[in-house]
Amino acid sequence: MPKLLPLLQLMRPANIVTAIADILLGVAASGIAIGLLPWQLEGTHLADLSWLIVATIGLYGGGVVMNDVFDTELDRIERPERPIPSGRVSHKAATVLGILLLTIGLVGAGMVSSTSIALAGAISFAAVWYDAYGKHHSFWGPLNMGLCRGLNLLLGMSIGTLGAMALWLPLIPILYISAITIISRGEVHGTGKEKLYLGIGLYGIVFAMILIFSGNKMHCLPFLLLFGGAVLPPLFKALQSLQPKDIGKAVKAGVLALILMDAALAAGLAGWQYGLVIVILLPISLFLARFFAVT
Repeated sequence: MPKLLPLLQLMRPANIVTAIADILLGVAASGIAIGLLPWQLEGTHLADLSWLIVATIGLYGGGVVMNDVFDTELDRIERPERPIPSGRVSHKAATVLGILLLTIGLVGAGMVSSTSIALAGAISFAAVWYDAYGKHHSFWGPLNMGLCRGLNLLLGMSIGTLGAMALWLPLIPILYISAITIISRGEVHGTGKEKLYLGIGLYGIVFAMILIFSGNKMHCLPFLLLFGGAVLPPLFKALQSLQPKDIGKAVKAGVLALILMDAALAAGLAGWQYGLVIVILLPISLFLARFFAVT
């Protein structure tokens, strides 16, 4: 039986916290949280929120575990310190863990609604498809990864009735995660400037979309400035050096700053207090990132 620590390392706990932020943003976008904080939701909605958090923990955790399962042979060369190639977790045990987590995600979503479980199924499929095939495509891979985040946001929105906002809001995390995935291609061996410039361009589009589509721009703006301050300096440093270490730091900053992106959008949709609640997740994620790998 593998010890708990390497199993947690497979699950990327710091990243899972960012997935919870997506759910909280989705609840804000559903319209049921205007003027409320998450724990102030009425009984049924509060229970649904709890189940959706369980669902996203399972779906995200299962997705990243299966990523390492499919990457075992490559990781023996490029990431030998990871739990599977280092021998701390067997390939079979990791596979079982990944399937178990994805199942928990489906069950959690099924406790909310048929729409929720349909979205959870789509997330599971998109995540495993990326793990097995999508990541090997320079164009479809980043889009595939971004789709997982867009669907996760919709999963949060499924606490209510999906409206017109469901057509455009997921485009923001899709573009943002696509940018991070493009940048991450140079994390092991380095990269040319073209991919980093493309990442910066996509970041700019994301910043503009957040500001344009926020209902209350004054509530959104402070969080948006924090978001930009978190992701741009490490990316510009990576652009100057083109070194794998700096690119890795830019990717890590981008992943953790998802919380700030979600907070900016949530503040513009449900008020600055709601955005601040999401920001509180950031120090939790940063603390976990000190002990568990993000990429």
